[in-house]
Amino acid sequence: MAKCKKHCQDNERLGIVGGQAVIEGIMMLYKRENRCGLVIRMEDGTLHKESLPFSSVKERIPWLGWPIIRGVVNFVETLALSFKTLSKSAEVYGEDEEEPSRFEQWIEKKLGKSMMDVMMFVASILAVVLALGLFMFIPTWSTKWIASAVGGLGWERNLIEGIIKIAIFVGYMWIVSLMKDIRRTYEYHGAEHKSIFCFEAGEMLTPENVRKYKRFHPRCGTSFIFVVLIVGVLIFSLPFVTWDIIWLRMLTKLLLMPLVVGICYEFLIYAGTHDNLFVRICSTPGLWMQRLTTKEPDDEQIAVAIAAMRMVLPEKFSYLFPPEAEGEEVAESREEKAAVNA
Repeated sequence: MAKCKKHCQDNERLGIVGGQAVIEGIMMLYKRENRCGLVIRMEDGTLHKESLPFSSVKERIPWLGWPIIRGVVNFVETLALSFKTLSKSAEVYGEDEEEPSRFEQWIEKKLGKSMMDVMMFVASILAVVLALGLFMFIPTWSTKWIASAVGGLGWERNLIEGIIKIAIFVGYMWIVSLMKDIRRTYEYHGAEHKSIFCFEAGEMLTPENVRKYKRFHPRCGTSFIFVVLIVGVLIFSLPFVTWDIIWLRMLTKLLLMPLVVGICYEFLIYAGTHDNLFVRICSTPGLWMQRLTTKEPDDEQIAVAIAAMRMVLPEKFSYLFPPEAEGEEVAESREEKAAVNA
């Protein structure tokens, strides 16, 4: 245990790279220098590589980097970067499609945005509304109804509300995991985690090495959401979060969400650099959820993760990469196989 703790504290590679699975690709972010790279596997097997601009507001306003506050800032910036990379991946992967319609051309002319950007914005708004409905409105009203049906409840209402939230979250993630396109994204998610584990271990980033690592990572966004749900149960159990007026309860919970997010972010930072019984117990539910949100990737998806990692890491980590471009070799082998089969 002591040896593992010392290893975590001395490992300069730990926690400095994050990522996200997108449509047929992966985005990687080197946090120390805000270097963001996006790699998309195109239909012909080639890799589209693109650097994305990103800078954290914490660099310009130091106090936004204080504990708790930095968690809220990171959450907002992560959402914005996620929106940008998902929109870009959809645009890049669909760039070979038919010419835009007159309506799409009008949208771009009037708003200065592509149709894909507009659709992603609308989808984001709908996602927020859906999230509020699923994880705030339905659990609160359901708990209120249960309390009325059984003749009133005390502190148990908070526990019931939390269980309903978790059940909705798990059920939702399970349903979407059954979709073919989502499963592909979850495979890239697994490739992202495996490559980050390989990097943090200091091993050469090759498909063979990356493949042997597990796909469940303690600093994953899935784990973060699950921790938010659990911490939320505790924070929303405070006496002033009333059950008497439902709309006031929901408003109070919205106002307390930054505190919940900030606390959860601090826990994830701690969990990423420590290995003890407390961390393992608290991290286990989120790691279980990653059995739904990550799938085992193939070598082509691993090659995309390695290429994205190569894009963002500085020269001092070049010793971790083989001289050949792994992703391009996979693309070439695919073309060779196609020629042989023809």
